[in-house]
Amino acid sequence: MKTQRELHDTLDFIATYASYLLGSGVHTSRVFRNSQRLGASQGIDIQLSSSLKNIILTARDTEGGEALTRVVGIPALPISFERNSDLSALSWDAVDEKLSLDEIRQRFDRLIDKPRMDPIFVLLTVGLANASFCGLFGGDLTASAIVFTATLVGFAAKQRMQAHGLNHYLIVIAAAFIASLCASAALRFDCTAQIALATSPLFLVPGVPLINGVIDIVEGHVLVGVSRLINALLLIVCIAIGLGATLLMVKDSLL
Repeated sequence: MKTQRELHDTLDFIATYASYLLGSGVHTSRVFRNSQRLGASQGIDIQLSSSLKNIILTARDTEGGEALTRVVGIPALPISFERNSDLSALSWDAVDEKLSLDEIRQRFDRLIDKPRMDPIFVLLTVGLANASFCGLFGGDLTASAIVFTATLVGFAAKQRMQAHGLNHYLIVIAAAFIASLCASAALRFDCTAQIALATSPLFLVPGVPLINGVIDIVEGHVLVGVSRLINALLLIVCIAIGLGATLLMVKDSLL
């Protein structure tokens, strides 16, 4: 039987764990399974309910029957598939190795304190990926090189705006406009300029929210899934606004 203090500590940690996973781009059912697995390792039954911005957790002592509830916000965190995998593995380790709450918390702190990828490395790989999209859609080498440069500028601007805490939708509009405006330089060269313009803001497409939204709906978390799809749709509209602003500026060169 758990004391009230132990129940409080366990619920507080699992609430932090679950909100961190949701903020990092994990689909809802996976978060629920991991959190319930952690609770079971401590002899506590965990029930969860989630929206796009908050998660509600109820912990019940399986022996004493006492129950507590927490409502926590979901932070906006960078997506990291490696970190999400490590945190999911932590829930299995808690069961397999019969870890105490203090040991689980220490491992959790070490995992989230791991250094992130170097921003310059991320910038270069995003640029290469977007240039590859240009090539896949039929762009020539000149267009791909211009898209690479435009992506570097647009993504770097996005990183700086995020660091200053600007509204996410405004960031996407501005980044799409900057990237496509830089890509419009392709109109000065004998290359597939239209493809360069069209593919320059593709690095902003919200792939993770789109995939997670579909997964959530299929697995029965309809409210969260629809919310994620609507959020992704709004981001796509923002990309279209930024690209449309560039097209209005260079429309004479396209005709």
